[in-house]
Amino acid sequence: MNYSIFPRDCKAGRWQGWIPSAFAISRPVTGRGTLPRLRRRGPSETQCARARWRRMLPAAAIGLALAVVMFARPSAHAVVSGERGPSPEVAAENVAELRDIGQIRIENAPGGTITVAENGAWRQAGTVLRNAEKVNPRGFTASKWAPPGTVAATAVNALHITVALNTVDDRGVIFSLVPREFAPGLDQPFTEADLPGATIYTDIPAGVGIFGGDCTPFIGNPVLVERGTELVPLPADYAPARGDVLVISIRRPAHYPSQIVFDNRFGGLIYLEYPNGFRKPVGQVLRPVIGVGRFPGGLYAGIGRIRANHPGVIDVSTSLVGEVGGFQIIPAEHAMSPETKYVRRLTQWMVVGPLCALDASWEGVAPLFLRYLRPKYDAADLYAEDWQERLLGRFLVEVQVDGEWRAMPYLSLGDNPNVPLPDWAMTALENVEAFRILFPLN
Repeated sequence: MNYSIFPRDCKAGRWQGWIPSAFAISRPVTGRGTLPRLRRRGPSETQCARARWRRMLPAAAIGLALAVVMFARPSAHAVVSGERGPSPEVAAENVAELRDIGQIRIENAPGGTITVAENGAWRQAGTVLRNAEKVNPRGFTASKWAPPGTVAATAVNALHITVALNTVDDRGVIFSLVPREFAPGLDQPFTEADLPGATIYTDIPAGVGIFGGDCTPFIGNPVLVERGTELVPLPADYAPARGDVLVISIRRPAHYPSQIVFDNRFGGLIYLEYPNGFRKPVGQVLRPVIGVGRFPGGLYAGIGRIRANHPGVIDVSTSLVGEVGGFQIIPAEHAMSPETKYVRRLTQWMVVGPLCALDASWEGVAPLFLRYLRPKYDAADLYAEDWQERLLGRFLVEVQVDGEWRAMPYLSLGDNPNVPLPDWAMTALENVEAFRILFPLN
């Protein structure tokens, strides 16, 4: 099916975006209520104009035609150009009001305490086993898309913090916190011979506390360091020092959506829906996901849970805790990175982008890859005094099959990464028509 770019009629307050050319909107979207019904019809002159220009104009005139298009939409950028940023449909989410919901305080020293604040009350969440005393100047690729001095990745198996951008290697400069499962020699204490690196090792289990519990931060949450009686942002040349006290301010949007829906097909729309019933299309699925694979850290997330979120990925688990199975949702430009060539030939990734192909790609952009999502799910929630509040604060991913929403299917690939994927893993999700991420209700 062909796709065409419709203009956005800003003056009339209507949305006209990137939708199948075989459909047309039968009435305008006024900003409230549900999406309009779509009525089928053939491609119009307007819909096919740019495509015809490229076919009919001689090579010498193509540059002029593109210049005219760019002049008509001066705020747009071609995805293929490497531009990244919010598209018009998610502009509001990227300037949304935030509210503080807690803090994490880390004493960067062996035996240092890790405390968290919830509802104004502080409690100890864990202890530092080994401190960090340096940074990693070549962090993971997506760390460069996180704002400096903020959380770059939030996961059940790690927190990564971007300090600055390494412009030489085009990578983020980072340091990390990891749960006790990743401390070398769990049965033996650290010794003086273990030189500190760019990682703070903790005794907090994976999947709880700051690694998937109530105190898990969001991408883009600010990280501060105590200097005397003040908290100051991380300087661009910051490296953790023994005895430093770090504070992460946990902030989330004041007004949460109720769900994000992904039509799992080529050119499928991505919808954002709010509790008041307002629903809007914000992007499109460039490539659907039909397979499951093994992703690091999947051992610590349950079925239908968000395992990790960073500026270039949403990782979803399809297996039980202690097993591995899942898939990922990634933005278009990240899918074209040299180190992610496997995305273009395998089936375990959904690739997403803005509604209009002339808009910038979504790396580090809300609501999918900044500030809105976190891997919050703790099995101990059921036994807490405020268990109802905790259950309502979880994220959940569901699937639509045969027109009905249902729980994520159990698709496990065991726990041995050295065993080749079975054939069924490549098409395990081929019957899924849509996915939706349900947001907390509290």
